[in-house]
Amino acid sequence: MKSASELHALLARLDANSPLAQRHLWLIDLLDWIRGSDRNAPAAVARLVLLMDALQAQPDLLARFRAWWQRLGDTLDTTTLMADYGFAPRSGFFSEFADRMRLKLLPATPETADAAELFALVLHGEFDRQWLALLDEPQLQRLALLLRQDSTPGLPAPAPNEPSPWQHVLLQALTFCTSQVCATGFSPELRLRMNHPAQDQQPFHALSTDLDAVNSAFLHCVATADAPAGNAALHAASHQFKERLDACRQAASSVYTHLDENGISVGLVFRLRQLRQRVLRIRDLLDCLLTAQPAQHTRDLLCKLITLQHERSSIRELIASNSSLLAAKVAERSAETGESYITRNRAEYRGMLAKAAGGGAATSLTTLLKFALGGLGLAAFWGGVWAGAMYAASFVFIQLMHWTLATKQPAMTAPAMAAKVKDLSTLEAVEEFVDEVSHLVRSQVAAVLGNVGLVVPCVVLISVLLMAVRGSPMLNTTQAWYVLESLDLLRPSTLLFAGFTGVLLFASSLIAGWAENFFVLHRLHSALRYNPRITAVLGQPRAERWARFMRDNISGLASNISLGFMLGLIPPVLGFIGLGLDVRHVTLSAGQLAAAVASLGIEAWRLPQVWWCVAAIPLIGVLNLSVSFYLAFSLALQAHNVSNIDRGRIRTALWARWRRYPRSFFLPP
Repeated sequence: MKSASELHALLARLDANSPLAQRHLWLIDLLDWIRGSDRNAPAAVARLVLLMDALQAQPDLLARFRAWWQRLGDTLDTTTLMADYGFAPRSGFFSEFADRMRLKLLPATPETADAAELFALVLHGEFDRQWLALLDEPQLQRLALLLRQDSTPGLPAPAPNEPSPWQHVLLQALTFCTSQVCATGFSPELRLRMNHPAQDQQPFHALSTDLDAVNSAFLHCVATADAPAGNAALHAASHQFKERLDACRQAASSVYTHLDENGISVGLVFRLRQLRQRVLRIRDLLDCLLTAQPAQHTRDLLCKLITLQHERSSIRELIASNSSLLAAKVAERSAETGESYITRNRAEYRGMLAKAAGGGAATSLTTLLKFALGGLGLAAFWGGVWAGAMYAASFVFIQLMHWTLATKQPAMTAPAMAAKVKDLSTLEAVEEFVDEVSHLVRSQVAAVLGNVGLVVPCVVLISVLLMAVRGSPMLNTTQAWYVLESLDLLRPSTLLFAGFTGVLLFASSLIAGWAENFFVLHRLHSALRYNPRITAVLGQPRAERWARFMRDNISGLASNISLGFMLGLIPPVLGFIGLGLDVRHVTLSAGQLAAAVASLGIEAWRLPQVWWCVAAIPLIGVLNLSVSFYLAFSLALQAHNVSNIDRGRIRTALWARWRRYPRSFFLPP
């Protein structure tokens, strides 16, 4: 009874001559009443049936309702809803991002003539899609009959043998959508990247002509009172139009092959997805126009628009949907680099130890410079800038010397591992992947041992030399005790900072993949090699060498430089805003601990705090490696669309290998 009384009060307010905002507010209130407070889809359908019963029982009320509906159709531009709803007003990722931010932050008004804006206020959730989907054919036909105006006195009837207002909307929406598809297909960003067969076929050139044929055939059906669903000429024209749409989709899809070979652009991927969605919208509009059951197809289209409304307002959905290919490309670029960090036999294992030893020796000098910078007494920010520059220079030096820093491995090798899980359909494939995991873990253990095994004696040697030359070690007593306190395993922050450093290592791998993708996408290798202004300065042979060097090393340079500045700058910046996060890098921490112990002398080994710091070093290494590897591996699995079932098979096989043959994860066969 409460629903009936609320409906009676709602219908009493119905007035076709009320101001625009009041008419739209009445529609919003009507949909709120249909939804109800219980959020029960069958109950919402029952309330809609109650509304239709009330309208049919009162002819005067039905006339007022049809007059209101007529006024609504006259004042709203419904074509924009059918043609453009859910699509970005500008074909660019960043403009769409800004538009979605605006929609989230600024309220919308019901005082609008744009049907798309009103639709977002009226039907705006998954529940609306649920109860609309429950409407059956008799209910839909009954609702369509109530909205007809030709049997209502005082309202203008549609002219005979002419399309209805709804059919006019669909025809215009088809024209608008088709023009947008053609405009996107003709844009140079897509046209120049299509393959040659797609360019030769020129499917976008004839798309508008095929649509004109569909329009002519449909208008002829209406003029002759022929059913569109059974008209042979209209069927042939629509079939030709759909085939042309498929050809346009295939031509646009050929751009992805170019992107795979020459780098990913998020903006270009966004335009490709928009084109595909517009082609699907055209098919939905054709179904509404040509089918023998237009009410059902219209309901299905409205349900899709409601789903699009949710996606249209989601910033997370925008980033996820348009960054998936970029994530795959970043993972693929990192995978190419990561293969060089995996050892599979004793010779490669020994080579990894030697490279890691070189990295450890270089890091001992980094440790010395780190404490030298600390002695200058710089402000926190500028100290971080110079520390970051020093770290970056050290990491780049290690790269150019073809040495290895252990913590750089996981974020690079994880995508290489994920690339091997695309096909795990057989037991042999799973075992081969487990073999690769054992190779990877063994390689990282070798790298950590090589780094730490040489950074410690090198730092001690440097400290002894400083003591002999200037009479004082690398650190004074205060600095040495500060190092011991910062690396103490009993402090919870030690392991927290080690995990945070793993996040920074993963972030540097993302920057590396993005930088290489940018380098390839914009063809900078070719520009460095052939640009006349560059070759005039460098000469052709040197330009070729520089171009080759940058192509081979751009990923490593971007990774090392970004990691260096993140290690130096992020702690003071976070400290300024009150987040006391610091970094704990296993090789640098081992070097700092060696410097502190060397400064305190042999008596330091009697201190329990020193042994807690020694125990912290392997745990710092484990967290550095595991966090960065986990994040990179998860991204790579997502980029390669690896299912949860395959992930479960991987975990089971890994545990089985660990129980059966744990030695394989530490020593080469």
